[in-house]
Amino acid sequence: MGTVDKLNVLGEAAQYDVCAAAGRPMPEGRDITRYIVPVTRRDGRRMPVLKVLQTNACVKDCYYCPFRAGRRFRREAFKPEELARLVAQLHRAGIVEGLFLSSGVVGQEDHTMAQIVATAEILRRKHGFRGYLHLKIMPGASDAAIEAALRLADRVSVNLEAPNPKRLARLTSTKDLQRDLLAPLQRVQELVAWMGRRVSRTTQFVVGAAGETDREILTTVHHLYRRLGLARVYYSAFRPIPDTPLESRPPEDPRRQDRLYQADALLRWYGFEPAELPLDPQGNLPLDEDPKTAWARRHPERFPVEVNTAAREELLRVPGIGPVATERILRWRRHGTFRDLAALRKAGAVAERAAPYITLAGRRPPLQLPLFAREGSVQVTQSIDETAQPSCPVSS
Repeated sequence: MGTVDKLNVLGEAAQYDVCAAAGRPMPEGRDITRYIVPVTRRDGRRMPVLKVLQTNACVKDCYYCPFRAGRRFRREAFKPEELARLVAQLHRAGIVEGLFLSSGVVGQEDHTMAQIVATAEILRRKHGFRGYLHLKIMPGASDAAIEAALRLADRVSVNLEAPNPKRLARLTSTKDLQRDLLAPLQRVQELVAWMGRRVSRTTQFVVGAAGETDREILTTVHHLYRRLGLARVYYSAFRPIPDTPLESRPPEDPRRQDRLYQADALLRWYGFEPAELPLDPQGNLPLDEDPKTAWARRHPERFPVEVNTAAREELLRVPGIGPVATERILRWRRHGTFRDLAALRKAGAVAERAAPYITLAGRRPPLQLPLFAREGSVQVTQSIDETAQPSCPVSS
């Protein structure tokens, strides 16, 4: 089979792993650009990255996975030299700036890791590739294999899939959460510190396949951020695959995935603790309202907040005001006073969402709805341009 034919199989297979990026919808047709996804760098610039598997063969029996052992479908594999050459060609042509490389597990875990590392090593040393590399760490990988990957990668990831051993047991009989998944993540953290390399780490959860609650997921996520230094956690709403043990399980509501991303942001950027998140008695986030607004509605005693005097922590709790807008407000109000929603909007806030929860120079913004009166769905994500640098609009 030719290289492009393999890419059509292994590139499409890689789209099930969301650890590389939120991605974009794959266009129609068979053009290889459908396997290229945008990844945002630390400086905010987006770069095109090829997303592909080394192989879709696997000895693991994950009950939700289209590549699980025993399922009948077309198995393919790239040789390291072949895949490295392809990426180098795409890079020289200006089509990609990086590679996200995952894989099924073939034979012993370190055999698969050796194939991934060999691809990266050929790419770096033979082809002189200096672009972005995100390498998947296989379950149960040895310290030596992990170290070899860390010497080449900009980012690595280990997919936990479930928040605790009880839930993982509902997804597979061939993985142990502590031994095969958490231990490699812990070793990555230790080796990164020892090597002095700046290698970021991520993981992924399958949402809704094991009956887990949002409380279970977010408690584990909080631990991963605080104790293991993860840069990002990704969430993938469960979708049943024919000819797998979970094929009859209904798909997870995609809104739950969105709410988990929003709650994740509250833990990372807004100073929330897991116990503060607005969970229902079953331990789940509301689907019809974003968690920050849900929290605000449950805590009327914390509002309204005076924009011109509130502390950073208070501003971050206001719906519609994110970290970027907060920093601008704190900076701009040293030189003047916020008196209207237009000034707040120019700072990067979603002023209409913030209006019911604030005062501006001691006054409620005009035309705002009564506090906590609005019901129903809200916009899933805040639209804040973090790159714009508007001039200070406050009055002196």
